[in-house]
Amino acid sequence: MHVLSMLAATDSKSSNPLGLFVPMILIGGAMYFLMIRPQRRKMKNQQSLQSSIDVGDEVMTTSGVYGFVTLLEDDIAWLEIDDNVQIRIARQALQRKVDTSAGETAIPSDDGSGRGTKIEPTDGTAADEPSK
Repeated sequence: MHVLSMLAATDSKSSNPLGLFVPMILIGGAMYFLMIRPQRRKMKNQQSLQSSIDVGDEVMTTSGVYGFVTLLEDDIAWLEIDDNVQIRIARQALQRKVDTSAGETAIPSDDGSGRGTKIEPTDGTAADEPSK
């Protein structure tokens, strides 16, 4: 409240209108560097990843489905998610490539519950032992 009374008491003829725009310019610059620029970089990286995906690559979709790319059309990708099971998804839904050279792959494992197998990623140490 004290600051507002000081601002109201100042002479309006001696105030500089440029002083009002400097904080707005600083806020705009901060928004650019903190929000807009990182988002553009992220979009550019995602577009380069999607253009680098080729037939035969193992990928993960945005919904977490792992599969191998079997066919790429303009904006559609066909993924083989199981033996003779293929799904058609939008190419923009491909989130990342799975690095099979580092042992990062999804394998089925039985947890002993009797509900069937579940897919767990492995760390590459043993092909039959899921990571914890």
